[in-house]
Amino acid sequence: MKHIINKFVLIVFLAAAFIASATAENMKKMDNINVHYIALGSTFLTPEIAKAYGIERSRYKGLVNISVLDNTQDGHPAKTVFISGKARNDVGQIKSLEFMEVKEGDAVYYLAQVNYTHEETIYFDIMITDKGQQHNLKFSQKFYVD
Repeated sequence: MKHIINKFVLIVFLAAAFIASATAENMKKMDNINVHYIALGSTFLTPEIAKAYGIERSRYKGLVNISVLDNTQDGHPAKTVFISGKARNDVGQIKSLEFMEVKEGDAVYYLAQVNYTHEETIYFDIMITDKGQQHNLKFSQKFYVD
């Protein structure tokens, strides 16, 4: 299982690096935290990794990955926070995001899935609560059916 988890982390970060090199870095500094985020098609995950995390692999399902780091401490360790959010498409359909917390060693990730159609842009509105302080992360991602 640990091998699968390490593979998952590697795949997510490789996908993040690929997307970040094509656009801008997907990180926002918000007061005392750094929020790293990515949204990608769930087919980027191998079947084994998707199964290990209960993620549905589909050409029409995206995966949102959020991690929060404490920028007040050396090494910027991961933080456990409360995350909620919603996704909206161009025609105004709103879907609630159900985040799942994943811990692996010192790393903490928050994962949610969202449905999409070919060439659909999804607008994400994420609320991050850290020790009673709320931060709002907004970003969009255009998805393609492969």
